[in-house]
Amino acid sequence: MSEVKLTQLSHGGGCGCKIAPSLLQQILADAGSKMPYPDLLVGTETSDDAAVYRLNDSQAIIATTDFFMPIVDDPFDFGRIAATNALSDVYAMGGTPIMALAIVGMPINKLPVETIRSILQGGESVCKSANIPLAGGHSIDSQEPIYGLVALGIVHPERLKKNSNAKDGDVLILGKGLGVGILAAALKKGALSDEGYAELVENTTRLNSVGARISEIPGVHAMTDVTGFGLLGHLLEMCKGSGMGAEILFDRVPVLPSALPLAKAGYGPGAIERNMASYGKDVHFSSQLETWQQRMLADAQTSGGLLVSVSQEHADEALDCFHKSGFADASVIGRMKADVSGVTVK
Repeated sequence: MSEVKLTQLSHGGGCGCKIAPSLLQQILADAGSKMPYPDLLVGTETSDDAAVYRLNDSQAIIATTDFFMPIVDDPFDFGRIAATNALSDVYAMGGTPIMALAIVGMPINKLPVETIRSILQGGESVCKSANIPLAGGHSIDSQEPIYGLVALGIVHPERLKKNSNAKDGDVLILGKGLGVGILAAALKKGALSDEGYAELVENTTRLNSVGARISEIPGVHAMTDVTGFGLLGHLLEMCKGSGMGAEILFDRVPVLPSALPLAKAGYGPGAIERNMASYGKDVHFSSQLETWQQRMLADAQTSGGLLVSVSQEHADEALDCFHKSGFADASVIGRMKADVSGVTVK
């Protein structure tokens, strides 16, 4: 077969493939009620990152699945990005992965066996880095290439971090820079530099394993990861689950350097508009913010950073933990506030 670009085989890429938040709420409208299972510590109630089931007083199992279509053309990089993204949900609950299963859908009449094998090898390399087995999975012949993982992890019930336990006055810390969706959109249009591609791959293949250590810090009340709904969407989930609002300062939000000029030039995935249409009414922007800045906050991240809600007195400890774990961009971006609704951006 002639060489085929993976991103040209799919209508979307990465977490930008996600169904828009408002439509997803309609689809899952009848699934939000608490099920009568006392050991189900996390279900669908607050749109958290994974399901969590208590096994005993000291162990709970974390279960999640994540998969998407190609965000890059290199098959090995695609596999790495998809696997890193899937494992992030375990780390976002404060847990440690223990095993993964592969989810594989490939257009076998369009892709060489070597390309498909390279995608799977990319995923295997990430699981090896996380020190877990890729123990099996399931594959189908599909019209578009799809890859991801079922990820299983473990956490002590007392160290479990939901997205719904933020407290008034908590400091908000974001672990990675924004702009992945913008870089990916530029790549698909042939406008991404080699430096930009390197930033894209480095950011999306950096495991959020720091989440397990963050969960041990006193005063860390809530945690989630920023993916397809953008920073605003996942922060709004934290706000709604916790029954309060938030205030963030755009100038403190880390942004990937190569994404800045592209954002100002109007690049970005269609997911930005879908996200803004879904939750824009709950976001209050300062009149001083430009359109590109607003769009950046709704940009669909793939394998994005952890968003942590931590008490003021332990914020420096949490930030130091990020920095010592290789997350140099981690920054304090705002705080939770009980006297406001939605998210205010200044």
